[in-house]
Amino acid sequence: MRKTVQNLKVIENLQLNDDHHLLQLEVPDQLETIFPGQFANLLVNHSPGVFLRRPFSIYSVDYIKNTISVFIKEIGEGTRALGQTPVNSYINSMFPLGNSFTIPNEPEKILLVGGGSGVASLMNLAQELNKNLNDVYILIGARSSADLVELEHFSQYGTVYTTTEDGTQGEKGYVTNHSILRDQFGQFKRIYSCGPEPMMRAVAAKAKSQSVFCEVSLENTMACGFGVCLCCVTETIEGHKCVCTDGPVFNINQLKWQI
Repeated sequence: MRKTVQNLKVIENLQLNDDHHLLQLEVPDQLETIFPGQFANLLVNHSPGVFLRRPFSIYSVDYIKNTISVFIKEIGEGTRALGQTPVNSYINSMFPLGNSFTIPNEPEKILLVGGGSGVASLMNLAQELNKNLNDVYILIGARSSADLVELEHFSQYGTVYTTTEDGTQGEKGYVTNHSILRDQFGQFKRIYSCGPEPMMRAVAAKAKSQSVFCEVSLENTMACGFGVCLCCVTETIEGHKCVCTDGPVFNINQLKWQI
């Protein structure tokens, strides 16, 4: 789908917990294909202290309702304003931006690893992989059970495992210490990950040590969304790349990470 700037109508604002919202946005023009991993840059209305757009992974796409959904965690003034956007109002949106995850040509056993708000980029991917008959496993980590959201939705597209740092659900500890990474990692043909960079580096290191295909979605600040402001530059083996245009998805072998 070509990049476009449109005013999208908020037809649902679902509050998932104290600070997480799922906004369903109606697109006026007929949606073309949006690929897993692409994102939208949203303009923050009614918040005079916020000047730059905020980037959000496109969480899911409904081609029948002609909607996209974005997953918002309220962190600062901009995300709080977006999270509180009332139904029937409009958000100016630039989308779809960035590249996408690589989908295998034939069914494979695949692991998705998400932490924190990083799960937002994995839902559309899980849906696409499930549609292509892949054997999908989804590992999600959070601080506590209250931060684990949309698990039932994820379970429609794969087998879900969880970790919480306080042990209130799933295995206790960081997502990178889950037993599936320790005992079953070599069974997977592909790994996809999004979340805090230390988490993705740990997953990437394990994938590299066992020669497993691995892509990660980076979460750098992406103010403009089309490679002009250079806020989101990351270092790769081919030099500096803009996460908003050359990413946000990178094969770990492209990144100049010390892993």
